[in-house]
Amino acid sequence: MVVFNIEKALLFMIVFRLIGGSIEVTAAMLMLKFNDLEKAFYINTLLALVGPFILIATTGIGMIGLAEKISLTRMICLFSGIVLILISMRVN
Repeated sequence: MVVFNIEKALLFMIVFRLIGGSIEVTAAMLMLKFNDLEKAFYINTLLALVGPFILIATTGIGMIGLAEKISLTRMICLFSGIVLILISMRVN
């Protein structure tokens, strides 16, 4: 039996990414099943909500796990980068 010594924050990040990936694959399969451009467009629009949530959640969990290991300035820079990514997704 293999026992992994894994940090809780890392485990939660892995689980969130697996859930996000599963949602993406499920959405692709639904698009294939419906075989309709309009329905595929709606499914894709819903995915645009899931992606940023997963990004923010995993980054937040990671930063909480690293809180004692990285400086406040570095945390602010990381969160600023995430905010800029989210803003750039909304700008036409």
